[in-house]
Amino acid sequence: MRPQSFISVLSLILFFLHCTKTLCQSPAAAPAMAPPTTPVKAPPADSSQAPSAQVATSPGPVDINKILQKAGHFTVFARLMQATTEDTELNKELNNTNNGITILAPTDSAFSSLKAGFLNSLSDEDKTELVKFHVLPAFISTSQFQTVSNPVRTQAGTGPRVTLNVTTTGNFVNISSGLTNTSISGTVYTDSQLAIYQLDKVLYPLDIFTPKPPAPAPEPALGKPGKAAPGVESPTAPKDISAAPTQLFLHDNALLLAVSCAFAAIIYS
Repeated sequence: MRPQSFISVLSLILFFLHCTKTLCQSPAAAPAMAPPTTPVKAPPADSSQAPSAQVATSPGPVDINKILQKAGHFTVFARLMQATTEDTELNKELNNTNNGITILAPTDSAFSSLKAGFLNSLSDEDKTELVKFHVLPAFISTSQFQTVSNPVRTQAGTGPRVTLNVTTTGNFVNISSGLTNTSISGTVYTDSQLAIYQLDKVLYPLDIFTPKPPAPAPEPALGKPGKAAPGVESPTAPKDISAAPTQLFLHDNALLLAVSCAFAAIIYS
């Protein structure tokens, strides 16, 4: 009976070990779920006008208005130049002389960002000056902006109220009028005589949008002295009367001597 008992006990031990191993096994882990992804929003578009494609040169006379219209999104500035006849004057200068011209052309977006009714509030004279303020009386290439001397003269005239300041950092060209600060954002057109660059802001000249200094007082006229008014003596040099008492004393003594001599003659006659 001992062998049978031993086999039974051994069987129980093996069964117990098998059950313990089965119970200790952990269930298979569930596959981990990927975290939900949040869609990435695109950055807001820049409010400035994208640089326009450069207009190619064409044979024949230069026409600034046609160049601006062909470039696109310069409609307001082109109409303003046409209304003030500045485009006609510049075309004559470009086609009949060797003078160079540089135009800083604001985009339609630059004008639309202005206060409503801005252009209509300007007089014809101010509109003409505003256009001329965006024209430089010389051809300036992009590389020449790095060596230009400030202040930069405009077609509006000379003096600090109608000039510009230019600063550069690498190929970055900054334009300042004293009231407006912007930069050149593209080249619209260029040849050997005319350069047109794109601006994303309208340049405000100090001469229009700040109070003008008071006019200097008129200088006195340098003419012949006028006649004195009636009853007013003209100024004369004062007479020297320092010897008057001496002359009066001598005159009295002479008169007394003459009287004495006449009286003596009467007595002794």
